[in-house]
Amino acid sequence: MTKHQIEVITSVERRRRWSREEKERLVTATFESGASVSEIARSAGIYVSQLFRWRKELCQVPGPSIPQLVRVEVAAALPAPPTPVEPPPTSQLKPVSTLRRRRKPSMVTIELGGGRRLRVESDVDSEALGRILDVLERR
Repeated sequence: MTKHQIEVITSVERRRRWSREEKERLVTATFESGASVSEIARSAGIYVSQLFRWRKELCQVPGPSIPQLVRVEVAAALPAPPTPVEPPPTSQLKPVSTLRRRRKPSMVTIELGGGRRLRVESDVDSEALGRILDVLERR
């Protein structure tokens, strides 16, 4: 003789309330190897879409927190390097073919932690970047 589980609904309310533990048990069963989501949903008496919604809600990874604003102080611009008054003698100039072509600068993203990022061009002045990072680390 086979036993069947019967659920008796005695209230007027037609919706069934699922505890978090019941939802977690069903969602966990969907991740087992060889598990069929439709069979698990059918055995629980729910639609497959409901099971997928619970799976999405229970497996959702919280997003990064809202970054806080950091006070920035703008310093005076650095003086431009002195320009030579006279061009160098032609004997010191290199032929165009031996000059290394400058690569197009690319962007570098530095993860600072706490959801903060700093994006700079790859040819940024390393001393200036060091000073900026020191200031940000102190905050």
